[in-house]
Amino acid sequence: MYIRKIILLIVLIGVLVGGYFTYKVYSAFFVPNTKFSNETAYIYVSSDANFESVKESLEPLLKDMETFETAAKKKGYDVHLKAGKYAVKKSMNNNEIINSLRSGNIPVKVAFNNQETLEELAGRISQQIEADSISLVSAFRNIDFLEDNGFNKATALSMYVPNSYEFFWNTSAEGFMSRMLKEYHRFWNDKRKEKAKALGLSPAEVVVVASIVHKETAKVDERPRVAGVYLNRLRIRMPLQADPTVIYAIKLHSGNFDTIIKRVLYKDLELDSPYNTYKVAGLPPGPIAMPDISAIEAVLNPEKHDYLYFVANVENFGYHKFAKTLSQHNRNKEQYVRWINAQKINR
Repeated sequence: MYIRKIILLIVLIGVLVGGYFTYKVYSAFFVPNTKFSNETAYIYVSSDANFESVKESLEPLLKDMETFETAAKKKGYDVHLKAGKYAVKKSMNNNEIINSLRSGNIPVKVAFNNQETLEELAGRISQQIEADSISLVSAFRNIDFLEDNGFNKATALSMYVPNSYEFFWNTSAEGFMSRMLKEYHRFWNDKRKEKAKALGLSPAEVVVVASIVHKETAKVDERPRVAGVYLNRLRIRMPLQADPTVIYAIKLHSGNFDTIIKRVLYKDLELDSPYNTYKVAGLPPGPIAMPDISAIEAVLNPEKHDYLYFVANVENFGYHKFAKTLSQHNRNKEQYVRWINAQKINR
């Protein structure tokens, strides 16, 4: 009789202990463990992260860190971290959270345009992926990479075709640059190369012209006409005499690309710089900015005309007045000079 009671007691204790451990395991793995109200929250796991830093990122999102830690250690996640951007959805349990952190690396959208320098581009990209601006600039300026792929310091910016791309957040500086080289070759397909060749230009030279066109007018519908002017000048070996190149030369000379210059002065035209197209014939050594794709397409598909000159149209702001002769241009220019003087724009 006593033996039976002892056996029953042992069985009961076993059931209780088993139930307790079953409950603990169930709680650790399968009970919802989020405390945010949005449908989805995101965390970023850096390449040098450890388990403690991951827990810090998750702390504001989870109800019970202790059960998460238990589950993570059981599944070996605490020693097998993966860098990237990850989603934690509302009402996820620890098992689901850990599975997401293991295999749910989410691509991020990386967009850029209109940067004037590699430093500006690096700053823009560093806000969107893990790589910092210093490592990005170092990669962008890698001489061996540039020379192996037909670029130099002056033309390096032309490799980056402005658009929106998908990357994993933990992409390295070198990884970003390698992807951009592939995108550059994808953009410069045979059709575009043939158009460039027909103009007597290389793809890099097209980007240089496009950068000037981009700076001259923000009006996409006017860019083919402006491109036609510069191509006409190149064809007859006339100096480009492009104000945006002078502005770039001033910024490069001063080292301050934040300088705002609304008016180019006659004294500026005397600045000794390979980018001063009033003093130096032909194209400058490299692009003066990152041109939009619309500006590149405008150069590849220019409007055919006989215009050689243009000046801002004060009767239709944003657009320009075009002229075939210098005398006609000077008349248009007088109207612009009177207007800019009236606005007291001296620099």
